[in-house]
Amino acid sequence: MLFCGLQKTTLLDFPGHVACTVFTGGCNFRCPYCQNSELVLDPAAFPKLSEDEVMTFLKRRKGILEGVCITGGEPTLQPDLPEFLRKVRELGYLVKLDTNGYRPEVLQSLMEEGLLDYVAMDVKASKEKYARTVGVSSVDLARLDRSISLLLGQDKIPYEFRTTVVKGLHDLADFEEIGKWLAGARVLFLQGYRESENVLDPSLCMGSYELTELECMAEKAKKYIARVEVRGVE
Repeated sequence: MLFCGLQKTTLLDFPGHVACTVFTGGCNFRCPYCQNSELVLDPAAFPKLSEDEVMTFLKRRKGILEGVCITGGEPTLQPDLPEFLRKVRELGYLVKLDTNGYRPEVLQSLMEEGLLDYVAMDVKASKEKYARTVGVSSVDLARLDRSISLLLGQDKIPYEFRTTVVKGLHDLADFEEIGKWLAGARVLFLQGYRESENVLDPSLCMGSYELTELECMAEKAKKYIARVEVRGVE
């Protein structure tokens, strides 16, 4: 595992649980609004955490922490992710995975092995705008379809879909299309974009939408998804 960071306590990342967050390096997308751009572009620049260090921390926090969030970058790129999660589960921790959904075969394997207790999948944009929004030349949408279907088709693992909404990349009409794509999903969160010097390509990010604008986008998606909420906006 390429560990690039550890947030020792979070009350927000794992709904309903006190957790820590482990950051992995590398990603198969290049989203211009990514807040963890160094993790994506230059994970080698981060001080490395060994698996032994992470496991020692988790052993010490047993009884205090309830869960471990695995995020990135994109965790499913790590070839030894299943082995690491087995060790985490052996310590009695719940596991939440953050993923972009582009490796459905990994998601399916982890689900079938019972290694996940919560999944948060980013849905970056409508299908038509996906490649531009994730900063790559082309996207195999079938891979995303498969990950979405995996989550929609099961009732054992809590999950959420989420979209970070950015001026210049998203508009109101996109959320009609995203709603149709995720029709029947339990929940979609719309997250407000936050400007930062750490974003990957600020030239493509034209700023944040107002709360009222995000709420209008949420209403579009609510035609197809029972629960659509805006978060991360004051």
